[in-house]
Amino acid sequence: MEAVATQSISEKIKTSGADAVLRSLVAEGVETIFGYPGGAIMPVYDSLYHYQKEIHHVLTRHEQGAIHAAQGFARATGGVGVVMATSGPGATNLITGIADAMIDSTPLVCITGQVASPLLGSDAFQETDIISISMPATKWNYQVTRAEDIPEALAKAFYIAKSGRPGPVLIDITKDAQFDKLEFEYKKCEAVRSYRPVPEVQPEAVQAAADLINQAERPFVLFGQGVILGQAEYEFKTFIEKSGIPAAWTLLGLSALPTEHPLNVGMLGMHGNYGPNKLTNECDVLIAIGMRFDDRVTGNLSKYAKQAKVVHLDIDPSEINKNVKVDAPVLGDCKESLKQLTELVKRKSHQSWLDQFRTLNDIEKAQVIQPELNPTEGQMTMGEVIKEVNELTEGEAILVTDVGQHQMVACRYTQFKQSKSNITSGGLGTMGFCLPAALGAKLGAPDREVIAVIGDGGFQMTIQELGTIFQTQAAVKIIILNNSFLGMVRQWQQLFFDKRYSSTELINPDFVKIAEGYGIKGKSIDQREDLKSAVAEMLDYDGSYLLEVHVGKEDNVFPMVPTGASVSDVRLS
Repeated sequence: MEAVATQSISEKIKTSGADAVLRSLVAEGVETIFGYPGGAIMPVYDSLYHYQKEIHHVLTRHEQGAIHAAQGFARATGGVGVVMATSGPGATNLITGIADAMIDSTPLVCITGQVASPLLGSDAFQETDIISISMPATKWNYQVTRAEDIPEALAKAFYIAKSGRPGPVLIDITKDAQFDKLEFEYKKCEAVRSYRPVPEVQPEAVQAAADLINQAERPFVLFGQGVILGQAEYEFKTFIEKSGIPAAWTLLGLSALPTEHPLNVGMLGMHGNYGPNKLTNECDVLIAIGMRFDDRVTGNLSKYAKQAKVVHLDIDPSEINKNVKVDAPVLGDCKESLKQLTELVKRKSHQSWLDQFRTLNDIEKAQVIQPELNPTEGQMTMGEVIKEVNELTEGEAILVTDVGQHQMVACRYTQFKQSKSNITSGGLGTMGFCLPAALGAKLGAPDREVIAVIGDGGFQMTIQELGTIFQTQAAVKIIILNNSFLGMVRQWQQLFFDKRYSSTELINPDFVKIAEGYGIKGKSIDQREDLKSAVAEMLDYDGSYLLEVHVGKEDNVFPMVPTGASVSDVRLS
């Protein structure tokens, strides 16, 4: 069967449901998909054989690896990640990634095979009700039991996944629907009845927000991933530069504004910078843009910014007043709302207010940052590794992190010059995310350096994806920050559980030998004097590379806002 290379299909073609899946993907401009075959999705994989010139299928070693790779691809490209899996365990292995994508607003289309429709509900081999299982974690899902419904379902899936606040969509297709014939015709979806993904920006709401901002003496901007998802980086930068307002980022907002921008005052949250956390409770107007007031950002809500008027720009109405009472909500795409808001705000310079952030930053530099980045004795720190990466990549690399201490250190200290450069699991905090996500990011952005920074614990959760990196020859650079502990849990055990290190110490294998078994060059170091040359060797190497760096076993990440505390109670030690 000949593959279809055009993206708009007007004439009807007699074909199978399985072929219709591939034709639909081509019509949507999909060139890369991630997946793992099995019985219930086999007809689609058989059709995929005829589309090898149009679609690059990446065979991961586990379905969780496939969906995290699709997430990395989507985050690096700004497009939709596509993943395929079979029924039963294949489909359920996607659930962690689906939940991760839902809370982090990552657009995915997940296609799963299902047992034949006469067998539904019979506990057939590898049957699970993936529609019910995935419903709480998807933006939309749908089961297709007739071949003729496949094109419309997939068109709707892509539209819903990428429109408004993005998210994951799952289409479950029974095996008989894949075999049956249909008159194929594809029309891209441009609207769904009762679904309004982008609220219209209301001028009066923008004016109310502008009035509060113009009256403020100590305004403070918090920006999240919504700026990146809305492709509003330029509009955001223009807004803060005109208004002169200090701005701090959430974990997923990182890279929306260059790190070195004079109004960028650092990171918010539990392990965020000292100044942004302390001064949240001293600002008079808090302006939240494309962020959702996550508990890791707010700390104790009963003590969060009670003195401030709150302006909130967001595309999702459900986020308004969900956690923090808002005085001036502005619904809509922030690319448009920021443009309107910038026209109404006065040109100002809040220099004395900005100086307060710099004063607190100097305190943090002396007590935390300097010892972390420039130690002179003892074991290596995570921070000094990131410092070497910064100096050699000059802020141009894509950083992909796993979850834990290394994640907080890497996100605190990595320098970024361009957007879509920070890829991490934020809301769900999924260990095992990094390695496959870095693979997906590299395949999505092959011309950019992609560096995976992983802890020794998270690395072993999806270590098998070294095989996918080997097979695809993706030049991912992997840094394992090895402290032989589940570091973040151990830090909490030290600080809050009287150093009872219960089930957190790791006896690790030889990671370099494992990498070499997958054809990946590797090196392990434990001496400070070897660090600079080892990082340089990794970056200069033409291909994938694993660098294991042994760091202090009991080093902690500070600053820190203890659970249940106010953000202004942030600790430096």
